[in-house]
Amino acid sequence: MSIDPSTAKWLNRPRSFEVSDRLVKITTEPNTDLWQRSYYGFRNDNAPALLFESKDNFSFTVKASFAYRTRFDQCGVIIYLDSDNWFKAGIEYEDESISPLGSVVTNLGYSDWATTDIPTPACMWYRLHRRGPDFLIESSFDGMDFNQMRIFHLHRLGETTAEMGRLDPPAPAGQPIRFGVYACSPMASSFAAGFDHLKLEDCSWKSHAG
Repeated sequence: MSIDPSTAKWLNRPRSFEVSDRLVKITTEPNTDLWQRSYYGFRNDNAPALLFESKDNFSFTVKASFAYRTRFDQCGVIIYLDSDNWFKAGIEYEDESISPLGSVVTNLGYSDWATTDIPTPACMWYRLHRRGPDFLIESSFDGMDFNQMRIFHLHRLGETTAEMGRLDPPAPAGQPIRFGVYACSPMASSFAAGFDHLKLEDCSWKSHAG
């Protein structure tokens, strides 16, 4: 089923945007980004994102279209729990020929970054699945054939047992999370990102029988 973007809420509301029942458009501002500590040392938490909320397992699909201008311009899908615990996936612009399709998982204040180089496109589809504290992110050039990018876990959705030095078994769906779309320009740049074909469904990522 389609979802209405007008029911979502802004994180770092941008100066220029459009939101209708079918389309979200974000015009980025310079020096906006999301990253925490790892390797580079800096901390950025000012990228704009339009977020929905759900306590259920789900599959969220969206098409992102963009006209990148400067290196590291990016847009895609996001889960945002707080500044130290979040996820994003998108294409970060490198040049007109090749750009990295990648994802960042940030747990407990430290970010990782996994990428693969692809021919720089003008759009990309994403499908995000939730099963409790575990997630699957997929991408597609045409909205039909989706390929796995990664499976990941967000620690804040489980309870830490400090005295045993481990995480308790994964919590079931029921803890609300915020998820949606984002766009940002880490350098001195600005571009327009458009998001349409937004769809939220029951989770189609089947549980593992093993």
